[in-house]
Amino acid sequence: MKTAQPPFDIVTDPPTPELLEVARQELRETPEVREQAIQRLRTLLHETTDLHYADDDDFLLIFLRPCHFYPESAIKMMRRIADFKKNNFPLMHKLHPEDEKLSFIDHKIVNVLTNRDQKGRRVLIVNCGAVWDPKLLPSDKLFRMFYLVHLVAQLEPATQINGVVFVMDFEGLSLKQVRGLSPSFSKLLLTFLQEAVPLRMKEFHILKQPYIFNMVWTLFKPFIGDKLKKRLYFHGSDMKKLHKHIDPADLPKNYGGTRPALDYGSRDWYPCIEKYTEHVHRWNGYGYATGP
Repeated sequence: MKTAQPPFDIVTDPPTPELLEVARQELRETPEVREQAIQRLRTLLHETTDLHYADDDDFLLIFLRPCHFYPESAIKMMRRIADFKKNNFPLMHKLHPEDEKLSFIDHKIVNVLTNRDQKGRRVLIVNCGAVWDPKLLPSDKLFRMFYLVHLVAQLEPATQINGVVFVMDFEGLSLKQVRGLSPSFSKLLLTFLQEAVPLRMKEFHILKQPYIFNMVWTLFKPFIGDKLKKRLYFHGSDMKKLHKHIDPADLPKNYGGTRPALDYGSRDWYPCIEKYTEHVHRWNGYGYATGP
């Protein structure tokens, strides 16, 4: 069952009975399992003195849900996130929504559908083709946008349970964008998505890629693990292939769907990012207790 949600905001209400049923079937989540897993993860966190994270119930659920309520897996995820932040310290240090405001306001690269798909998943769209000018929006700024979006998404119980679909639109890709997708950026992005995101990353769809995309794929391929390979789909301009995964009733006209063409973007979503600045600030302090 899809719950109503305001445009350009997340829903932080407790899970509905329908969502909890999905969590039971897919994540092993029951009141008993949830309570035991939270207590065990809290104990592990207190015993792991080199890590620093909050330990309230809602915060620990961010890690337990994508790990199917296995506390040992959740603490490993916390450590991977700490490693990622340490290894990319200059990029991640003191990340603040206000510093990235112009990236959201002035560019149409990152977008999130205001509706969920037929499985209740959030759909993130990244325009990596002609609309992206790496000189105006360098890849490090693009990554920081991704990072802020994921921090807000992790606060939404429905997204914790149902997961996220990642769509990369390469329409109009040219050498200019290929140069922006450098080996270092490709490694950064794919390491982040595969190792340091406490969300259920359900599917990755590559759309409208021209022949030159083979150069991008050459950059991406060395960093793609087996789990991601099984969730990665290439569709070109054949939207019917995409519709096998996402119902056209939940897609805009841009992707062969029955919803109106997209007339919104990151400019409209920025107030939501800004609204959760305090969560971003707290997250900046999480990771290794001693810092890099």
